[in-house]
Amino acid sequence: MTPDVDLTVRPPGPHALRDRFLAADSRLFEAVAARHWPGGDRLLPRLSRTANHGVLWFAAAAAITATRTPRARRAAVRGLASLTLASATINTLGKRSVRRSRPALDPVPLVRRLKRQPITTSFPSGHAASAAAFATGVALESRGWGAAVAPLATAVVLSRVYTGVHFPSDVLAGAVLGVGAAYAVRGLVPTRDHLTPPGRPRADAPALPEGEGLVMVANTGSGSADRVNALRAALPRAEIVECLPADVQEELEKAATRARVLGVCGGDGTVNGAAAVALRHGLPLAVLPGGTLNHFAQDLGVEGERDLSRALQQGDAVRVDVGRFSSGATEGIFLNTCSLGVYPELVREREHWSPRIGGWPAGVLGALRVLRADHHPLRAELSGRTHPLWMLFAGNGTYHRMGLSPARRVDLSDGQLDVRVVHGGRHPAVRLLAAAFAGPLTRSPAHAAVRVRRLRLDGVAPGTLLAYDGEVTEVAGQVTLRKSPEALTVYRPLASR
Repeated sequence: MTPDVDLTVRPPGPHALRDRFLAADSRLFEAVAARHWPGGDRLLPRLSRTANHGVLWFAAAAAITATRTPRARRAAVRGLASLTLASATINTLGKRSVRRSRPALDPVPLVRRLKRQPITTSFPSGHAASAAAFATGVALESRGWGAAVAPLATAVVLSRVYTGVHFPSDVLAGAVLGVGAAYAVRGLVPTRDHLTPPGRPRADAPALPEGEGLVMVANTGSGSADRVNALRAALPRAEIVECLPADVQEELEKAATRARVLGVCGGDGTVNGAAAVALRHGLPLAVLPGGTLNHFAQDLGVEGERDLSRALQQGDAVRVDVGRFSSGATEGIFLNTCSLGVYPELVREREHWSPRIGGWPAGVLGALRVLRADHHPLRAELSGRTHPLWMLFAGNGTYHRMGLSPARRVDLSDGQLDVRVVHGGRHPAVRLLAAAFAGPLTRSPAHAAVRVRRLRLDGVAPGTLLAYDGEVTEVAGQVTLRKSPEALTVYRPLASR
């Protein structure tokens, strides 16, 4: 009898699949080694060495930051944070989990080989992870800078195979891990575009495809010439009025009599004056950041002439809250913050140091420097009781990641005053430093934060300074802070676009 024959086709086992994959990986490595790329023998080995220890990416971050735009700075910081996470993951988990030997260098021409060969395991590629993490982190914050960095990152990834120090699968796995690290950082610290909701509440505002009807008053004292010229090119029929700081308010009043849309280019103080004029005349406001401090424009999502011109051309606008203060015959508005006590001086110190050491460390350093001066606590009556206060801060809308270094607002029409106080009493240094470390809703004997629609202070001493959007005035007696909900129409590029 003929024995039965088993004709069942069985899939290859896991070891066979692994062997096939490694064989294909080796063949691809040898194909790259056999291929000559014009200029590659000189460029790629040097580029690969420059990327050692992240030197190339730190230099790229410095170059991006040198442009001095908020988006560029955020892109550079996010790229480095993504690189740091990717590098830490590769060195602590990746290299120790898969101990793969480096490729044999026999097929690689001598001219391509690195002078110092790596001694760590091959899988995954740390250089590829760092390159992909940095480029992806930058791109998540700024597409333009991401596009500029991407070719450099791709060249570094390819160089690791071209110089013979990694198999193709090593760099592919490293690149995937790098991209994942960048998205993990965004999960922890969302990008500005990722956080900003679609503009609301929408406002009816005229669309100005070429800028006709826009009168833009530019404060030349804030160094805004480049942005004004760029806006003029984007909106050729807009009227641009350039003037010295002393003449800005007068020119804003004149512009409001003939404009469909009132525009302003300058810092927060200049924008505050323009908002007051726009409110009186019932005009929508177009804000182009052009000063040292541009918090209102940045929280709107307007970081330059491209953002503003797009919003104007499409008629994208929203209504935002306006903060108001009054004390006797003195009254005014604030779009960002209003503060009393030592806070105005502290803000000045913080803004001086933050470009060098960052916002949070600058807040702590500012508190220390302010405490070196001889200050007495502000005394004010709240709810029928007199309280000594070292400082009082009120934000027009809720600030996120606050302490002494408020970061930003996502919603400019939430109807809330974001009030923070540092109580007076003994040990002012401890109290102010505790406020510097505190979070947004921390309540303690030293620091408190609440959100209200209206706040009244009584018994404020004559000559007390009140700072609002970079300006300073004197108040006395009763001081009232309140909100005008959705009072101002302002152009803003909408996320839905």
